[in-house]
Amino acid sequence: MVSITEVRKLLIADRERTTELISSLTGSIASMVEATQLSASDDEHDPEGSTIAFERSQASALLATATEHLSDVDAALERVDAGTYGRCERCGQAIARERLLARPTARTCIACAAAS
Repeated sequence: MVSITEVRKLLIADRERTTELISSLTGSIASMVEATQLSASDDEHDPEGSTIAFERSQASALLATATEHLSDVDAALERVDAGTYGRCERCGQAIARERLLARPTARTCIACAAAS
């Protein structure tokens, strides 16, 4: 089993990185939206329009993924505080140390994750 101190450090560092990423992506999206509002061009006929729309869509997808990951990190920190961290939510068995080190937000053991 991974030590709770080690887990907490990994999760807090992950939370900080994810929060910074969310902030950066939010700023990028806001800049893209502002830039398109300041121009009189229309995405459909502007040669750069499809590129801008793609970039905005890609940034939005990355933001959604980062927001979901932040939620997973917060849930893992709650499990640490509750004393349930490292136990599979499906079968109740211990989650392998290697899995927790590779994926500190894991909620299930490898066997249950594979069965999903």
